[in-house]
Amino acid sequence: MFRMKPASVAIFLLLPLFASAASDPLQRFFNDIYSYQASFKQVVLDEGLNTLQESSGTLWIQRPNRFRWDYEIPYKQHIVGDGKNIWVHDEELEQVTVRKMNGALGNTPAILLAGGGKLTDNFSIKKLDKQGKLQWIQMIPKVNDGGFEDIRLGFEGNDLRLLEMIDGFGQTTRITMSDNRENKSIRKSLFRFTPPKGADVIKQ
Repeated sequence: MFRMKPASVAIFLLLPLFASAASDPLQRFFNDIYSYQASFKQVVLDEGLNTLQESSGTLWIQRPNRFRWDYEIPYKQHIVGDGKNIWVHDEELEQVTVRKMNGALGNTPAILLAGGGKLTDNFSIKKLDKQGKLQWIQMIPKVNDGGFEDIRLGFEGNDLRLLEMIDGFGQTTRITMSDNRENKSIRKSLFRFTPPKGADVIKQ
């Protein structure tokens, strides 16, 4: 049975992104929010919008460039950015993958949401029509690095509720946020990672 790793959609998402202070929700999220915590549900859809994978868990962000995504369902996986490296721990496989965190545009939600910098340096930004309670904002990467080609964020008021990303194969990663907490204290230990004893460590 086809099994797509959450890491394939959530490892490089820490792009350099901060916007200037303004009233619109996108700029507020990337300029005024220094810490963020939420529960999430993630769905990966194929080109025909058929479900390939469903997962859920909890995420934490501490700007700049620190984040943790804990996947609990369908299996446990941890993605940790400590400011220098990105660690991916698959509990079932007893495997850890580590790579340097760099300034290149990434292709996962983790890097996108946690970085610092200027949004307009890396993206063309367009405000889309409102759908129901959600105001949608489109972000098109200016550099095609093989990651996501179309990124859309849905805000309910100032709260980020949905993140949708379409890759070059037409697959969509859709992440729904809930129970979000902004600018609250987060334990520093969450953003540190030490490979468990006996785990295979793969450096990329």
